[in-house]
This record gives sequence, C-alpha cells and structure tokens, in this order.
Amino acid sequence: MTDIASVATVSPRSKTQWPPIREVQTGDILDAIEAGLRDFKAAPQFGLFFGFVYALGGWAIIALLTQYDLPYLAYPLATGFALIAPFAAAGLYDVSRKLERGEPLTWPGVLGAMRTTSIKELGWMAVVTVFSLIIWMDIAAFLFFAFMGFGGGQSGDLMQSILTTPQGWMFLFVGNVIGAILAGIVFSYAAVSFPMLFDRNVDFVTAMVTSVKVVAKNPRAMFFWAATIGLLLAISIASLFIGLIVIMPVLGHATWHVYRKTVGTIEGTST
Repeated sequence: MTDIASVATVSPRSKTQWPPIREVQTGDILDAIEAGLRDFKAAPQFGLFFGFVYALGGWAIIALLTQYDLPYLAYPLATGFALIAPFAAAGLYDVSRKLERGEPLTWPGVLGAMRTTSIKELGWMAVVTVFSLIIWMDIAAFLFFAFMGFGGGQSGDLMQSILTTPQGWMFLFVGNVIGAILAGIVFSYAAVSFPMLFDRNVDFVTAMVTSVKVVAKNPRAMFFWAATIGLLLAISIASLFIGLIVIMPVLGHATWHVYRKTVGTIEGTST
C-alpha cells in the first residue's frame, strides 16, 4: 500500500525546482535601465507600437469614465492602470530576448511569441493582476464616497473640492497610502514573474513566489526599481499618457534585464 509520505514525494509540487536568486545592487538596476533604453533604440518600431497601444488603452478608459460621469475614478484608474503593465509588455520581453541572442526581429515573430510560451500561465497571471486592479478601483470608489459624499462625483468643481477641502486632502492622503501598499504587494509578486513565465516552462505560482523571493533578497535594489517605475509612470500620467509611448517600452525592456540579473538558471537547464 502506498502511504501518504510516498505520495507527497512524487507529487508535482514536491518536484518544483526553485531557481537560484542572485543578489543585485542599485547599480545593477541602473545597468538594466540602460540596457532597456539600448534595446528600445535598437528596435524602436516595436517599442513605439506597444507603447502607443498601451497609451491608447489609457485614453480609452479615461474617455469612458468621462462619458459615464465617473471622473472621480480617473486618478485611481490612471495609477492602477500600471498594475497590468507587466502583462502588456510581454511582446517587449521577446524583443529583448531576441536581441540578447542575436536572433532576427520580425513582426510575425514578435506578435506570435505569446503562442510559443505558456499562454495559460500568463493568462492566470493576467487574471491575478486585473483582479488586483479591480480591488484597487473598488477601494478608491469606497474612499471617495466616504470622504466626499455620494454627490461629490457629479459636482462640476470636483478637482477644487479635492484639492482645497480637508475631506479632499484626507481622501488623497489615505487613498495614496492604501494605493502604495497595494502597489507594493503587486510589485513583489509581479516584479519578475511575467518575464519568467515568458522565458521558462514554469507555472504562475512558481513565478510569483520567485518574484517575491527576488524582492525579499534585494530589498534596497528592488525598492529603487519600484520607485523608478513609480516616478516614470507619474511623469506619464502628468503628460496625459503621452509619455507612456516611450516610457512603457523602455520599462518593459528593462524589466527583462532585471529578471535576467536576479533569477539564475537551475543546474542542467537553459533558458
């Protein structure tokens, strides 16, 4: 008779091989950003394409919020929209990987790269990040109504009310604190999980846990990386998403290089 212990030994979960996590410094993150900029310059047509599509999505969502008279959700959605950026950058990981390997770049190859990866696991990761975005939007709506009242969202002087009243200041303060906490959680499990899923035959849980391990082992460097992403995305929001056309692809390429610097290969395997 097979006992419980022997069943556990042969279970897929027990066979999970965790890749080694490398230690990195702030200088390594700067090197990854420089490499991301270099990749963007080497193949700007792909970066500008994905950046424009991502910015277009932001413009479309803001237009819908305005159309349905929900302007109070514009700011939290603009900031939360960044949560799904790692998934949107999947095509850029392929560009960086091909440049790294010296392989030719073609539109069919880049656009079809998703079909050659673990699309199911990438899909699960997309579900997780979109769910995080939905939670953030629900929290933002709750906080707005709690501080500004149910009629605040329809007022013509919405921005003035938020920026010049104590209730508005509290809404901004509490909302930004909660948003930063949620963003930190999402960043920890998504920092390298998307490029890892794109590059390796692993499940999304393994990729998420690996990402958390990377952040835990390199808190200073990864905090610097998260702060850099936040600053560049803030510039993009201030430019009404126009900056995303360039900033998003550079960050996407840089994310690939951060992954390559932090996650090693298991002995006997290659990526």
